[in-house]
Amino acid sequence: MKVEKIIKPANGYLMLLVVLLLFFGGIVLVIMQESSMYLIPTLFGFIGFFGFILVNPNTSKVILLFGKYVGTIKENGLYWANPFFTKKKISLRASNFDSERLKVNDKLGNPIMISTILVWRVTDTYKAAFDVDNYENFVRVQTDAAVRKLASMYPYDNFADEGSDEDITLRSSVNEVSEALEKEIDERLSIAGIEVLEARIGYLAYAQEIASAMLKRQQATAIVAARHKIVQGAVEMVEMALNELNQKKIVELDDERKAAMVSNLLVILCGDKEASPVVNTGTLNH
Repeated sequence: MKVEKIIKPANGYLMLLVVLLLFFGGIVLVIMQESSMYLIPTLFGFIGFFGFILVNPNTSKVILLFGKYVGTIKENGLYWANPFFTKKKISLRASNFDSERLKVNDKLGNPIMISTILVWRVTDTYKAAFDVDNYENFVRVQTDAAVRKLASMYPYDNFADEGSDEDITLRSSVNEVSEALEKEIDERLSIAGIEVLEARIGYLAYAQEIASAMLKRQQATAIVAARHKIVQGAVEMVEMALNELNQKKIVELDDERKAAMVSNLLVILCGDKEASPVVNTGTLNH
């Protein structure tokens, strides 16, 4: 199995001087000597113009000679090499990819819409050029496949009423899901010599056909949770009030009065509306 080979051809500026001397020097000699044999250096000079290779910053040139891999030039500058070399440009810059919104099913089978934002770059030019047909298209296809797999591994959200209590969900566990997505995509793209710099969920929502029903469900779950918290707090407050009255001996209440007091306090504390106070000016028995 071949691997990337870094090469550095001849200095392009020095060879530019040589090629110009051959080309124009041959023309001058043909004119002065009136001999066609001096066309040979002119021909070599003309062919030499096709050997120049310009490499811009954060780009590379993959060099082939009649289908055989020669090496890769990664250092920017002007170079000169065999004019019969074939040059293929591959960018080493970081690239962004915003995938399309895909309709997939989460772990619980709910249809969701999801997309990802990927930041990647080529690190191995040999793999990118020869191990895959088109590395940019390869990134798109494998990213979509990874997102589909990730969505099926986690639920969109937890639903306590169904006994579903997952540690990681797509909606709340942003960091964990992003790490899992980055790892999955990196494993898929490594065969193409591509490094994943960042991967995260760009869009996440329920599919349109169930979005309204799931919103109502979330609202109902939130209301039930809030009521549970209110009742729990009210019971603790009633218990505290009874204990304080008993310890300080402010008033002695029998079981019936305690039950009435507990009932009234729970109604006041758990009610949606403010209670209307009633002042009792009589005794406990009236």
